[in-house]
Amino acid sequence: MSTPPEPSSPSLADVARRVGVTPATLRRWVASRLVPSDGEGGMTPASLGHARVVARLRERGHSLADIRAATESGKLATSYIQGLLPDAPATWTREEAAAETGLEPALIERIFMSMGFAAHTVDRLTDDDVQLLRYAAAVLNAGLPLVAFLQLTRVYGQAMSQIADAEVRLFHLYVHEPLMRDGVPGFEMAEEMEGLAREILPLATPIMEHAHTRFLQHFIEQDVIGHMEADLEDGPLDLGRLRVAIAFADLAGYTRLTEEVGDEEAVSVVERFVENVERSLPDEARIIKTIGDEVMVVGPDAGALLEWAVAFQERSDLRPPPRIGIHYGETLYRDGDYYGREVNQASRVAARAAGGEVLATRPVVEHAGSGLAFERIGEVRLKGFTETTELFLARRG
Repeated sequence: MSTPPEPSSPSLADVARRVGVTPATLRRWVASRLVPSDGEGGMTPASLGHARVVARLRERGHSLADIRAATESGKLATSYIQGLLPDAPATWTREEAAAETGLEPALIERIFMSMGFAAHTVDRLTDDDVQLLRYAAAVLNAGLPLVAFLQLTRVYGQAMSQIADAEVRLFHLYVHEPLMRDGVPGFEMAEEMEGLAREILPLATPIMEHAHTRFLQHFIEQDVIGHMEADLEDGPLDLGRLRVAIAFADLAGYTRLTEEVGDEEAVSVVERFVENVERSLPDEARIIKTIGDEVMVVGPDAGALLEWAVAFQERSDLRPPPRIGIHYGETLYRDGDYYGREVNQASRVAARAAGGEVLATRPVVEHAGSGLAFERIGEVRLKGFTETTELFLARRG
């Protein structure tokens, strides 16, 4: 794939305006080698990104000497990559965007805030921001309910924020830090990182588009099958609710492990545990989130998820050993996550399991296949619940 075209060089006055400093201040920064130039005092695409960082550091009270030292050592080299990213000026007010798109000003603010952007950014919008709002208006006009659309934009924002954060942090850890340790001079380091980013950035969008399409195909198929089977089995649900099996799995004695082997080794064990879960899950189940060493898995088929849990424990050689709790019931679906009493109950069931065990509730056992056997533990009062819960220890029959 070809690299993106060279961005046009902005003028010094344009960079100063976008950064929020006077042209005279920017000239001093260039003369002091705080901001890169074309060698003759003119601006380059990298100048804008680095000037913004310098201005931000000055606002936070850092001296010019400290900023110069950080620049020369390469600590600020990542800022040069900003020159490869679009940087359209903000020329639209919220009211102008509302008139252009037909969306109410208050709704425009809700859309941007649901995606995770600060409220003050809605007062000055770029052409790209307004184009996004045109797409939003088209989606709403096509008939998607507003409550669903706002949840979807919130999921988009959270996912994209996590992706962007990971891209920056991984680039820092595995490219920036090694260059600094090798003693590469600051401006040479910036050029090397900018060149690498120029090759990588064009690949991000097609990779994400392909992954999105593949996952979309998968979940549409699962939704069609799962929705029909759920309705046939248990009847329709209230709006916004889903009937699913929920499994929580974690490592028994993980806190003690961190004390014995240290954080890095313990994290390696957790990474291996999560990878094992991801590789072994049935097609219709997926990891919803991880919190420390705990994994939350959701799937439409309680029997299949229980079969997975028992097989996972049979194959596992992890130390400390995993423990798994499974429950089945109605949940509230919001913003790509699952909430409600049944989710809490599944978590409490997992907390009662010992290392190497799979504990299940009565609704899960009723969906189990013939290849499993169950030992009834009895009626147990779980933390936070007034009524008792009937628990079973599941194993291969």
